[in-house]
Amino acid sequence: MATLVAMTCALAGGAQAQTLREGLFGPRPSDGRRMSPPPVARYVSEDGEHFVLDRSTARPLLKFDDSPEVYALQAQPAPRGDVIYKNDLGEPVLRATRLGGLTLFTDDRPGGTAAALDGDTQPLRLPVIGPQALLERLAQASARASRAARRLIPFEADATPTSAPLLADAAMVTAEAVVHMSRRPDGRAVLSRITKVELVEGKKPSADIARGVMRVTVVPAQGLAGRPSSKRIISAAQIR
Repeated sequence: MATLVAMTCALAGGAQAQTLREGLFGPRPSDGRRMSPPPVARYVSEDGEHFVLDRSTARPLLKFDDSPEVYALQAQPAPRGDVIYKNDLGEPVLRATRLGGLTLFTDDRPGGTAAALDGDTQPLRLPVIGPQALLERLAQASARASRAARRLIPFEADATPTSAPLLADAAMVTAEAVVHMSRRPDGRAVLSRITKVELVEGKKPSADIARGVMRVTVVPAQGLAGRPSSKRIISAAQIR
């Protein structure tokens, strides 16, 4: 972090350095105390990757600008007063220091990359949709997954007005998982196990495959945290 700030000072001058310093560590009020970052904010990593971190809910939410998926994270305490945010596979996604610094971990940068505050934004929430919109989302998810698998993969769901928004989101996330699986070296073999996707309500978010059916279980009461991530779905589909 110190190196990044020092480089910015040398290249861009004191005013821009102060802006980045405030983004990384938070502005300080006149009495010297550090102000907390906003509960919902946009950030940008050193690699130029933009994302939204929403800490206004019980489970923090993360969304990258280049992906439709919203990840529900679990906050865990770490040494030196830091907080690590993990996905539903237990993998670290973010690390926040007690001084306000933020590090992003991705598949491309497993060692982490610094991220700076880019401004306030709107909370991440599920849109309200009706039965017809849900059917359209299921059809869209099926079409996307079928193109990736090069054969028909129908999507089915038994929804209520309460569960429809989350089921629609889960269908999109499942299609995203199928697309990612199709790009893997073993993708063809993995996708050959899936003949249909069923989206159902249950007591715990999960994904599993049995007799060719990929079953994705959602918990509407938990909101966006109530369905498995695309990474968890991919993990459930792996050939063991």
